This record gives sequence, structure tokens and C-alpha cells, in this order.
Amino acid sequence: MIRACRRFCQYNRIMPSITTRPCPADIRTALEQAGLAPAWARLYAARGVTHPDQVAHRLPQLLPPAGLLHIERAAALLADAIHANKRLLIIADYDADGATACAVGVRGLRLLGARVDYLVPHRLEHGYGLTPDIVELAAERQPDLIVTVDNGIAAVEGVAAANALGIPVLVTDHHLPGDTLPDAACIVNPNQPGCGFASKNLAGVGVMFYVLLALRAELRQRGAYASQPEPDLRALLDLVALGTVADVVKLDANNRTLIENGLARMRAGKASAGINALFRAAGRDPARATVFDLGFMLGPRLNAAGRIDDMALGIECLLADDPAAAQQLAQQLDTLNRTRRDVEADMLDEALAILARFNPGDSHSLTAYQPGWHIGVIGILASRLKDKFHRPTIVLASTEGGELKGSGRSIPGLHLRDALDLIDKRHPGLILKFGGHAMAAGLSLPADRHADFSAAFEAVVRELIDPADLEGAIETDGELDAAEHSYELAEQFDRAVWGQGFPAPLFCAAFDVVAQRVVGEKHMKLRLSRDGNVFEAMRFFHSEPLPERIRAVYALMPNEFNGQQALQLKLQHWEPAS
Repeated sequence: MIRACRRFCQYNRIMPSITTRPCPADIRTALEQAGLAPAWARLYAARGVTHPDQVAHRLPQLLPPAGLLHIERAAALLADAIHANKRLLIIADYDADGATACAVGVRGLRLLGARVDYLVPHRLEHGYGLTPDIVELAAERQPDLIVTVDNGIAAVEGVAAANALGIPVLVTDHHLPGDTLPDAACIVNPNQPGCGFASKNLAGVGVMFYVLLALRAELRQRGAYASQPEPDLRALLDLVALGTVADVVKLDANNRTLIENGLARMRAGKASAGINALFRAAGRDPARATVFDLGFMLGPRLNAAGRIDDMALGIECLLADDPAAAQQLAQQLDTLNRTRRDVEADMLDEALAILARFNPGDSHSLTAYQPGWHIGVIGILASRLKDKFHRPTIVLASTEGGELKGSGRSIPGLHLRDALDLIDKRHPGLILKFGGHAMAAGLSLPADRHADFSAAFEAVVRELIDPADLEGAIETDGELDAAEHSYELAEQFDRAVWGQGFPAPLFCAAFDVVAQRVVGEKHMKLRLSRDGNVFEAMRFFHSEPLPERIRAVYALMPNEFNGQQALQLKLQHWEPAS
């Protein structure tokens, strides 16, 4: 099976083109004149930055909570509940955003004087969000108010079930709404109709943090802090940063500010016990925390609980105040993450074998299904297949209830949720329910409709997408002068906030391959020459030999070994150069 997959991957390898990100010369010059170093002025101008204040990332620059529709109503609802000593119950999502949003909600509401507990659905037993079944479980806790985090905007039936029991619901969410909003006591969501909040990209954890800011302001207005200091909600920013990065939302200036200040707390030794424990479990140093750590080291370990087991384990880690208890929980998460990687690897091998006759040129989309696949890992598998074939991808798995659950990932040029909405309108009953974003979505289907959905998805994608978007491209910042290559610049890049919509710097240039050898059985260590300068480089997880001259896409990477600091180039892509 694996040999067939390898032959297939080599035969059908998508070869992306290399492009250069446009950089307005006038804005670049203005940024330099405002005091930014030339390399930074160039990078920022190409990412839409027009003034240094947009990358200062100071907390006072955050958009005010008042811009979020209904947030004053939410603050009043919570303040009344605190005054009356009512029982609050948070209903969380089972991914990293939902877990951090839950932890922020529990910690923050307790800081502000609330009685609050949480309940998180089990992915395999309950499915996503505030369903009637979850409301029934929640009712056993006898809450006076339910607060959803990172879910709820699509919970029409769940909110109705709660209302029938006399339990009001405050929805805090960031997902795109459907045609009908739930009949909740209040909804705070930057993407709901009528909300003019300038950042539509808040993660679920960001929305909850903003609700807490508004609640503190409401309590301040009511005189709650006339004789006592106000709680410092900055203590929650490490959790906000982790959830925002892990959810891969667009990093506009507001989100970058939240992340930058969360990283600063980690580096200053002010992170929560759970965050520090996750760093230790991942073998990373919080004093040198980076976006990479949050997205690729901590986030997957936290997500593993919801994918493989129960996200309550992850939430308890984030809520732990005792370092020893937090560390024990973090080690359990690390073990689950290892299991998740094994399951994912097996599923990827199976998927590639199933797709051995798939020719990307013949199809605009990709749908993969195996009854035995683990529901908790189909999202990751969809992401892997999307990256490999550069096609909008849906991966499906069977549930014990007889339905098919799907997770999808898209490429630039196709709004995935809108595509599913169009399928739903054209084929009533084919999709039981769906939701999500432009780049990621979830859905459920009747057990016997896999082939019907695959055909409908392909037809809609063919209609909506520009064929040029299927070719794939690696966008770079062009050439970087050899003199600007330095360890110091690489370290600055490493510590900066990059991500979705604000990509990390990638450069492109032609090099002579001076030397190359395989290390660790699967990585290529290289020496590259350009304009008389020789650079050490690595091509990770690729051991195939390179030709004598290449055009390479690369990142600057600070490398420390045996106490020595040196610059290293990290090759992301290459093609032969004349």
C-alpha cells in the first residue's frame, strides 16, 4: 500500500509556481521614513501595513468592546447574574479554541465574582455545540444561565430546548451564522447580521475575552470596584493567544495585538500553570515562546484531547493552578497527541492508497471516505490532503448513530461554507447540517449519500472556483540581499507574530548546491552558495538529492547548537534553475 502511495505521489505531484508578493514602493518608503528598518518596511508594506502603529501591538490599540453588537446587553446579563449569585454554566467546543475560550470564561468570570462551571461535549458521543442532548445534560447541573463559547450561533434547536426548560442562553461565538439565528437571550458574534465590529476575525476565545472586558466595565459602572482593585484581565492573554493561533483565524492587527501580548506574558514568566506545563511537555521554553510553539507544539497537544478522548482533560489542564497537577495533565495530553499522530499517519496512508488513481488535473475537488476512520482526525486528514493536492477537500467518517460526519478544508478562491450552503439549497436533504468558515467547515450526511455528495461537491466547486486557483502558488517576498541574511534578523522574524492572512517571510533566490547529505534518515542538510556567500540550509522531511543549481523558496531560521548561534536557511520548496 505504501509503495503504491509513493509512486502515486511522485507521479501526481502538484508543482506550485513561485510568485512575488506585491510591495507598494510608496508605502515601503513611508514606513522607512517613519523609522522602520528597510527589511521590515518591505515586509510590512507587502502585508497591508501603512503605519508603524499598526505593528506596535499595544493593548490600548485594541478595538473597543462597544463595537460588538449586543455586548452591553451581555455584560448586563452577566452582571445581574453575579449580583444575584446565579449559577452559570459554560458550554464549550472540543477544539483548542473552544478549550481556551472555556478556560478564559471560567477564570475570568470567577475573577469577576461569578459562580461558574463548564460542560464540554464529547466529540464521539454528543457531536458539536449546544444540541438538545447537551441541554438535557446541562439541566442536571441546574444552571440559571448557559453561556456558549466558540459555538451556539447555529444552535437553533439547542437554544429552543434550553428556553423550554426556562434556562436563558448567552451565545458567544465567531462562526458564520445560518439563515436563522437561535432565540437566545443575547448573541455576541462579530459575524452576526448588523454587527459593525471592525475585526470579523476574532476567534471564539477572543469573543469571550471581549465579553469579559465589557462585563468588567459594567461592574465598574455599578460601583463594584469603589473599594477594591479591579481584576487584571491581562492575566488571561496567554490563553487568548494560544486559542487565537490554534484556530488559524486571520491575523488582523487586533488579533496580532492579542497574540503579541499573550506571548509577552509567557516570555516574562507570567503564563498560567497549564500553559507552562504544555511548554514543558512539548520540550519548549516559554521564555522564548513563539507563534510556532503555539500553533505546532501546544495547540496540537491540547487538540488531541478533543480528537482522541475528552476535551475536559485539556480544559482542566488550562484551569489548573498547581504546577504539579498541571504537569500531570499535560503529560496525559502529550500521550494522546502521540496516539493522534499514529492514527493520522495510518489514515493518511489509507487515503493515499484509495486515491491512487486520482489525477488532480481531472478533478476540482476531493472527497475521501472510509467507514473505519476516526472522526476526531478527519479534519487533520482533510488539511493534509488539501495541502498535497491543492484541492478543496472533504473527509468523511461513519458515526455510531449511522450518519456520516465530514470535515472540510479549502484553498484560496473557494468559500467552503458558501459552497456547502449552495449544495444544501440545490439538494435538500443531502446535507443534514453544516457550518464553518471560508477555509474550514464541518457537515453531516445520511449514511448512504457519500457518492451523491461527492458528485454535488465537485459540481459546485467547478462552478465557483477559477481554474487558475487550482494550479497552486507559493507567494514569497522575492529576493533578500545576501548582506541582510543574519542570525539577528532570523531571530527577530522568529519572535514576530505571523499567521493566516499575515504570512511569515519567505524569500526566493537561485543557489548553487555546494554540498548535501541526509541526516536523521529523512532530512537533507545542505550548503548553498549565492553571490560568493555560503549558507547552511536544511530541507526537513525530504531526503531526495537536489541538482547542482536550484531556485529555492526559503525562510531564515535561527539555529542554536552546543551553545553556538548561527543562521540557517529552511528550504520550503525548490525547482531546477538554469
